[in-house]
Amino acid sequence: WDVRFLAVFFAIALFSLLTSGVTWREMRRPFLFIGGFIVIYTFLTFLTGRGGEEAYKVEHLINKLAAPFMIFGWRPTLTITVERSFFAVSQLARVFSIAIMTILIPYTLNPSLYGVTFRGLGFPDKIAYAMDLTMRFIPTFGRDFQLTMDAQRARGYELEKISGGIIEQVRKLGPLIVPVTIHAIIGSEDIIDAMDLRAFGVGPRTWLEELHYQRRDRVLIAAGIVLLAASLTLLMFGYGGFWVPEALLRLAGG
Repeated sequence: WDVRFLAVFFAIALFSLLTSGVTWREMRRPFLFIGGFIVIYTFLTFLTGRGGEEAYKVEHLINKLAAPFMIFGWRPTLTITVERSFFAVSQLARVFSIAIMTILIPYTLNPSLYGVTFRGLGFPDKIAYAMDLTMRFIPTFGRDFQLTMDAQRARGYELEKISGGIIEQVRKLGPLIVPVTIHAIIGSEDIIDAMDLRAFGVGPRTWLEELHYQRRDRVLIAAGIVLLAASLTLLMFGYGGFWVPEALLRLAGG
């Protein structure tokens, strides 16, 4: 939880993002969704102070804000401490680094190469093909959902005017959920039948394409190994734990 080390990984993630060639318009929706979830989760952690209790034992108070109202005799208060603030910053840097690298995968890897990629990593044919189908199914499912929604709107279905309780809303979503679900099941059955006809799983699978390591692949693998070894070495010498600048502790009266 040392924000100094996490900043290095965050910088690597940003560098990968900026040099990937993926435009903001392409990844805007998933990035805003995942980023919003991360910010909300971190803010809740900051409000409650939960999650950082294992990283620090003592807190240095910066300010304590009390709400001007009471709820059932309890007055909501926000305790702002140095430790909570830096834990929130560390959490943002850590989770955003992971999120950025994860979001880039479907935008930078050819969907037709998922299966052969996992097979090249040493996974069995069944697992590799299952991962391949999973990666292909997600965008296909999204496309089918959009087509179904457009078709139902053309028939007068108004998704924006759905109201009522949770059960009532789910019931009114039937014209969308039922066709998409049935189409997904039928598509899965077709894939299963095609695999059975080709005797999938009887013998070793052959792939139409083969991937070979290039120089940049070896460089990235070597850099990853060096980074992992450096991180483990620093951890063995006691570095990498939760860190707060001494200057802030002195300002907070610590």
